[in-house]
Amino acid sequence: MREKLLKQKNALRVKRKRRIRGKISGTSSKPRVSVFKSNRHLYAQAIDDVNGVTLCAVDGKKLGLKANKDSAKEVGATFAKILKKSKVEEVVLDRNGYQYNGVIVAFADALRDNGIKL
Repeated sequence: MREKLLKQKNALRVKRKRRIRGKISGTSSKPRVSVFKSNRHLYAQAIDDVNGVTLCAVDGKKLGLKANKDSAKEVGATFAKILKKSKVEEVVLDRNGYQYNGVIVAFADALRDNGIKL
């Protein structure tokens, strides 16, 4: 029974992901920031969809951080520094089908606080 519910929940997230992804796209000047959240870690990458290239990425696992709000702020701050080194000031947030609350909000706020426009 539990497996069936998990499959259904994941299928709904994928459906939301496709719906969102159909509306947004990234360029080299304004890349798409795709966020992935597992139960343990948080990952993000800046993607240029026109050329099909990942510009930069951050891995919460390599930083030794968990997938909670405090760690999401640190991952966001680190990612903002990496984006600034890549001379990117403005991005489009792809929440990847996740609800915009909790960890995702903390990550987005950290980007904003460090000078990245969403």
